[in-house]
Amino acid sequence: MRRAIAALALGLLLAGGVAEARPWSWLGVRIRDLSEQEMDELAAKHGIREGFGVVIVDVMDGTPAARGGLKSGDIVVALDGRPITETRELQRQITRGPVERDARLTVLRPDGRRAVNVRLVEMPRTVAGERVAAEYGFILREPDGPQPELGGRRPGGSAAPVVSLVLKDSAAARAGLEVGDVILQIQETPVITRDAAREVLADLAPEKALRLTVRRDERRLALEIVPPPAR
Repeated sequence: MRRAIAALALGLLLAGGVAEARPWSWLGVRIRDLSEQEMDELAAKHGIREGFGVVIVDVMDGTPAARGGLKSGDIVVALDGRPITETRELQRQITRGPVERDARLTVLRPDGRRAVNVRLVEMPRTVAGERVAAEYGFILREPDGPQPELGGRRPGGSAAPVVSLVLKDSAAARAGLEVGDVILQIQETPVITRDAAREVLADLAPEKALRLTVRRDERRLALEIVPPPAR
């Protein structure tokens, strides 16, 4: 589950142990965990203590990461001097502190180790909304075609978002959410676009129950996604 979330979430979308809905710091990269082979190669090249870290898969344009000089393929092994062993650890460290702060990432590149200084900023609300959805275990996309129950596409082409992924063993999966479900309402708020859904989700705290109204085929269903108790 952890690897799937990290690979699909946008720009440090997730973080473990979220205690409340609040602004989060943002780096602006897609990341993944190291494979076992990559860990072995790093250990052999840099020493046994370098057999950990996370890989930057992509650096999004116009983000703090891009401005700071991070590159696709960089392996992050420390943040402000603290070792980074997996994606969720980096995500927690980035989002845990205050926004608008300077961070120092230690990265490994083919030419050696270097420090990259980045000025973190507040996570955009659309990204925050996607992060919250992924914490519950699902990803949203725009619909592919008209939605009969809603009378087809709304003016301007807007339409309610569709669930494109439900992570195995996640809270969303346990609640019965399925790929292809059309999200009609989040909590008590109707949503008619993916952006509207992300705006609502951005204000929610992922440790609380999430109520969804969805359309599945010709049925309208009410689902409650209950996250596992905090450890």
